[in-house]
Amino acid sequence: MAVREILKYPDPRLRTKAKRVREVDSSIQRLIDDMVETMRAANGVGLAATQIGVPLRVAVIEPRDGQLIVLINPEIVKTSGQRRVEEACLSIPGYWGELTRSEVVVVRALDRNGREIRVRGTGLLAQALEHEIDHLNGVLYIDRLDRPEDLHRVEAEAEEAAT
Repeated sequence: MAVREILKYPDPRLRTKAKRVREVDSSIQRLIDDMVETMRAANGVGLAATQIGVPLRVAVIEPRDGQLIVLINPEIVKTSGQRRVEEACLSIPGYWGELTRSEVVVVRALDRNGREIRVRGTGLLAQALEHEIDHLNGVLYIDRLDRPEDLHRVEAEAEEAAT
């Protein structure tokens, strides 16, 4: 396992639409292990393969409850409801945004063993599912902001709080 470099915006590889994984083989297993280690080292909730420069439809998510979810070739099959959320991204450090995400998200994918799974998420998990699948489609959360004012610098707010 290895911690990989996370691409930072505006790297054009973040806009790449990832290709489907044809076979869950040892190279995909190594990729998953590296992604998990990289995500944890960066204190992230999720990571898409495109964020480390690998244009394959693989994502890992580990909400704060500690349950690791591996998604290969994920597809959103159902969403319902909407809610406003605060969202950040390991590929856009120092910023966070306010945007609309679904309340409930259902995803169909393969797990790390190549078996078909369905994942139903609410709250943070629903948000992470949409966020990581967006990455696999070359979409960043900043593309989903309603207005430029919905993007905030982390440092600016910390400075304001200190004064």
